Amino acid sequence: MACLPAVAQPASVQPAQPVGSELPLAPEVLGNRPRSDPSVLAPAAKQLEPGLEGLSGPPSLALPTKPTQVRIQELRPLGLREVETIAEVNNPNLKAVASQVDQAKSNLRAQISAWYPNINLNTSNSFPGLNNSFRSDTNFPSRSTPFNPTSNTTTTSNLRYGGQMSIGINWDLINPQRVPQIAAARDQYEQAQNQYLIALRDLRLQVAQAYFDLQLADENVRIGQESVRASLVSLRDARARFQAGVSTKLDVLQAETQLARDQQLLTTALADQSVARRSLAAFLDLPMNVTPTASEPARVLASWLPSLQESIVAAYAFREELDQIILDISIANSNANASIGAVQPFLSIVNNFGWNRFSGETTSRAINTSNTDTLTYGFDNTIGLNLSWSLFDGGRAAAQYRQQKQVAEENRFRFASRRDSIRQEVESSFYELLKNNRDIATTTREVISARETLRLARLRFQAGVTTQREVVDTQRDLTQAEVRYARAVTDYNKRLAELRRRTGLDQVALCKPPALPGSKPAQDPATQIPIEPLPLQPACQLDSSL
Repeated sequence: MACLPAVAQPASVQPAQPVGSELPLAPEVLGNRPRSDPSVLAPAAKQLEPGLEGLSGPPSLALPTKPTQVRIQELRPLGLREVETIAEVNNPNLKAVASQVDQAKSNLRAQISAWYPNINLNTSNSFPGLNNSFRSDTNFPSRSTPFNPTSNTTTTSNLRYGGQMSIGINWDLINPQRVPQIAAARDQYEQAQNQYLIALRDLRLQVAQAYFDLQLADENVRIGQESVRASLVSLRDARARFQAGVSTKLDVLQAETQLARDQQLLTTALADQSVARRSLAAFLDLPMNVTPTASEPARVLASWLPSLQESIVAAYAFREELDQIILDISIANSNANASIGAVQPFLSIVNNFGWNRFSGETTSRAINTSNTDTLTYGFDNTIGLNLSWSLFDGGRAAAQYRQQKQVAEENRFRFASRRDSIRQEVESSFYELLKNNRDIATTTREVISARETLRLARLRFQAGVTTQREVVDTQRDLTQAEVRYARAVTDYNKRLAELRRRTGLDQVALCKPPALPGSKPAQDPATQIPIEPLPLQPACQLDSSL
């Protein structure tokens, strides 16, 4: 039996060694209580630039009640930088987050006040008052004496007024809950500052993406208009050839069908343009009668320079979301210490000082009248120590301590999940950016080829070599190619904005603006056919016409 040749065995692949034990821990890199760093992000604009003063947002509680108050009266062309500035100044959500920072700062100041003594002042006054009393005593003689009764009448009046004051001072010398409560408030303040930076990053990303969507809508409107014009030219040529007897009715019907498709494409593009404009206006909080438009055409903005690995590491270093979770762990530990502090001794020093003064007059009218003036005053001062110690609470403090420690452990798991999601977001944006880059290259060639194909198809149709079907197909291919190119450019700019937001980096190579001629290029008058607006008929009538 012949021996079979030995099959070469692939070299054994050594499994990659895990590097988890070699990775530094987040508290070692970021700190146990990381502080907010506003310097990693360009500060938000505080006021509108010259020329944009009239675009300030309406009052926060403004509510239109008339149709004229929301009727659009101005279309305002804006660039990308301008819309970012307006959003930073006007956006109400960003203002609300900034207010939360002030609230957290006030809460921190309230907790710090636990280090200071409490001083209370109490006063009371007694206003002048008159107290009258009447007494009459009559003495009758005994039987052995002659009848000679005597009577003594006494009237007494008291008129007194005065006041008293007390000052109490209470100072906690030992308070086991004071330090952890202040630490938790400080971490909450840092979280509020981080949340403002996160909101600012998200706002810039959302505004940029809304602006890119508006640019795409404008491009789709332009493509739709060119498609309708091309369909009108094809329909004109088909009718002329049909009337000349060199074409068939089928060619005319095919041209009319393509015109209806392109009109539907233009209608959809116009609706998307209106929606995109108002979506951008919602972020900018513009006046009720102003709608923004894009003053810059859609084009590739820049190239991303950092590698994928550099982008991931930068995202770990600059993303405030990870700092937020570390602060959540610190807050949970502080709350645990505050819970266990409830069963530890509290010691406070107390000082109470009191003072009072009363004065008045006592008048007595009897057989002989007497007046007596009274004046009393006094003060007292007491100093003491108050000790409070909860010796048994049924295990409540210990249970709350364990609960907060479990919350801290939960946040550690959340940190791992958020770390993985951040990497996934960066990788997704990076790979999508590469894909969009290739899409731009392929769709560019597709548009150039489709334009030339349409030109040749029209020449062949005019020469009677081909049919209207070829012209319709090549025109549809050109429209779809231009739509795909516009979508590729928009998606590329969106992914670029996402990488800036998700990594905190701005290492990009800006593209040179295209060199445009000083005058409008000449166009073939035969293809410049005006697009007449079609009247809008009720849907019920259109449905019954089929």
